[in-house]
Amino acid sequence: MPALSAGSGSDTGLYELLVALPARLQPHVDSQEDLTFLWDVFGEKSLHSLVKIHEKLHYYEKQNPTPILQGAAALAGDLAEELQDKPLNSEIRELLKLLSKPNVKALLSVHDTVALRKYDPVLPPMPDDIDDEEDSVKIIRLVKNREPLGATIKKDDQTGAVVVARIMRGGAADRSGLIHVGDELREVNGIPVEDKSPEEIIQILAQSQGAITFKIIPSIKEETPSKEGKMFIKALFDYDPNEDKAIPCKEAGLSFKKGDILQIMSQDDATWWQAKHEGDANPRAGLIPSKHFQERRLALRRPEILVRPLKVSNRKSSGFRRSFRLSRKDKKTNKSMYECKKSDQYDTADVPTYEEVTPYRRQMNENYRLVVLVGPVGVGLNELKRKLLISDTQHYGVTVPHTTRPRRSQESDGVEYVFISKHLFETDVQNNKFIEYGEYKNNYYGTSIDSVRSVLAKNKVCLLDVQPHTVKHLRTLEFKPYVIFIKPPSIERLRETRKNAKIISSRDDQGAAKPFTEEDFQEMIKSAQIMESQYGHLFDKTIVNDDLTMAFSELKTTFDKLETDTHWVPVSWLHS
Repeated sequence: MPALSAGSGSDTGLYELLVALPARLQPHVDSQEDLTFLWDVFGEKSLHSLVKIHEKLHYYEKQNPTPILQGAAALAGDLAEELQDKPLNSEIRELLKLLSKPNVKALLSVHDTVALRKYDPVLPPMPDDIDDEEDSVKIIRLVKNREPLGATIKKDDQTGAVVVARIMRGGAADRSGLIHVGDELREVNGIPVEDKSPEEIIQILAQSQGAITFKIIPSIKEETPSKEGKMFIKALFDYDPNEDKAIPCKEAGLSFKKGDILQIMSQDDATWWQAKHEGDANPRAGLIPSKHFQERRLALRRPEILVRPLKVSNRKSSGFRRSFRLSRKDKKTNKSMYECKKSDQYDTADVPTYEEVTPYRRQMNENYRLVVLVGPVGVGLNELKRKLLISDTQHYGVTVPHTTRPRRSQESDGVEYVFISKHLFETDVQNNKFIEYGEYKNNYYGTSIDSVRSVLAKNKVCLLDVQPHTVKHLRTLEFKPYVIFIKPPSIERLRETRKNAKIISSRDDQGAAKPFTEEDFQEMIKSAQIMESQYGHLFDKTIVNDDLTMAFSELKTTFDKLETDTHWVPVSWLHS
């Protein structure tokens, strides 16, 4: 559509332009229906009225008329007196009634109070006792409501002066722009603070409301302006500043839970970062331990936990194979592909602190994300996976394990297993081609990386369950795994819901099922606790399998959201 000109005259009003618009548009409209629609829209009376009001306001804005009286309440009184002498028709009676109402009088009174008030800042008078030889002093007045001031203070070890240690981003002090790191604090509300501890000064500030006056000596350091943080991290541990003895100011701390997404606002301090919860409308940042500091103290106090291998099983069912696992009692080896490799990347991952993340949403042309299921034996993981496969065989798929044992008559290569020679299997192990592998009754079994790629290449969601220590090695750009932990309910619920169920043991080559024992329940709970304690920071979702139907419904909802919603993923997946 060609650009519309407002006319040759510069004083053409908006109302005139609106009236002329349908006629100007008529040559460019294809159908009578569209033309009728335009006439209806631009001929609407309410629209014309709004435009006229706009033009009147614009006119008076230029004229800037002077009010007859500064006080609206006095003007209303004079008007009421004048109207009393007029013939009382219905309009005058209505107006007099309105002007006599208490709420209208109160409104006019408020108007006069606001109109006569001056809003220019009123600075406090300079103190009379300032020595001419004294350093340059600033008198600052800030208005503090219920929110903290947003600054921390400390005693200088050498001079004993009370100085501003840090300014919290987005807090009252930061927004004022008047207080800076390194400023020396002399007085608060006229109270000298040279002989007071930081705790005593904080108490004075906490009890103060409204305007607070500071007397400070500005720092001679020049501050470099910092930009708002654009770095986001996922917390891999729970944190409560009230329980942290090392934090310089508990009130300034930011609490968070494992899995929370935090926006880093400042990393100026190597020990204490400033952060806020992602999406939080409150602009004020809080203190959290830095990654380096948290890793260091976790490494120092973390006890060496010696855990026996988890009891797992190799289950069978017609038309379905679980990802390869071996029983604790039956296996000779059960290793992951990276177990013998030394890597700093994997060593630091053992101390969970923070992980830098970025928003990610799967595109239509991308492979589905690998879904990794983790859980102890007997928790119902295999049943949940089977229900997923049955619900949509075209959408979900599982890997086919490799083995060196001879193929049986009823088996087909590539269906139950991929059958390969022992020499080839050992070569693939040396070349790190297996996610997990082990030996059972002198035969090798394993799940290969290529078997995962094969499922994903078919445009299917690959369902893979592995030992939890393997998860961190699958967290790559190629697979972008989503890890779901299937957790058992309380042991009381296990006894109640599994009393008639059976567990398949791998001790018998035929995979015979046996009833759950109390030892099985105890082992399931203990294994789940170990998994969650050591590897919980790698889990994206936890589902408690108290009821199989409800757990499956929650699992299915999680899968649907995984394919459509935006999720936070490690930044290394998208920028490597």
